Parts: sequence; structure tokens; C-alpha cells
Amino acid sequence: QVQLVESGGGSVQSGGSMRLSCLASGITKSISCMAWFRQAPGKERERVAVIGNAGITSYTDSMKGRFTISQDSAWNTLYLQINNLKPEDTAMYYCAADTYDYCSATFLTQWDIDYWGQGTQVTVSS
Repeated sequence: QVQLVESGGGSVQSGGSMRLSCLASGITKSISCMAWFRQAPGKERERVAVIGNAGITSYTDSMKGRFTISQDSAWNTLYLQINNLKPEDTAMYYCAADTYDYCSATFLTQWDIDYWGQGTQVTVSS
């Protein structure tokens, strides 16, 4: 079992920055991929970024440039740095983990995820 707890969300004005964190606990050595997803009201959940246990990252095209995913060396904490926030970034952001044998960062989808955090809300005002 893996437990994921996000933090760092809140309200910010357009143009600001925010760093989200996700603390992983439990059998973290089983994790092959970690990712951030987000879901805005009335919209489907979408993938933001993925990082594999070899450090390979993948970003959804619309997220490239302003979003940076990273992890600590112990694979205990996942981060998402968001710069130049826009109102359309307003969403619940979820940390996710996959425990498959290997990480295919480019192709990881929400249907591959084994564990989800409870989410942290990011609200961007114009």
C-alpha cells in the first residue's frame, strides 16, 4: 500500500507561482511512476506531468514551460512547481502513483494509476 498526501495549494493571483508537494509513505519502493493530474470543475481529469523512478519526465504539451515536476532522492516527496499561473490553472491537483514493473512516462494515463492522493485546490484569480 502507498499513501499520498498533497499540500501547498491555495489562492494566488494571476502571474504568481506555487509549489505543490506530495508526501508518499508506505511501500514506496514499489512505485515506478509518480504524476500530477488536475481536474477543473465540470471538466475531465487531465494529466499534468509524470516522472519515472529513473528521473525521466514527461509533460502534457499544454503544460510544457510553466510546470516542472521533480522528486527528492529518497522518492518520498514529489513536487510540482507552477510558474506564471493563469486563471485556467484553477483546479484540484492530484498526486498519483503507479506500481507497474516499469514507468512509461510518455504514455501514462489516469487509468494506469494505482494510488491517488486526496487532492489540493489551486485557485488563480485574475
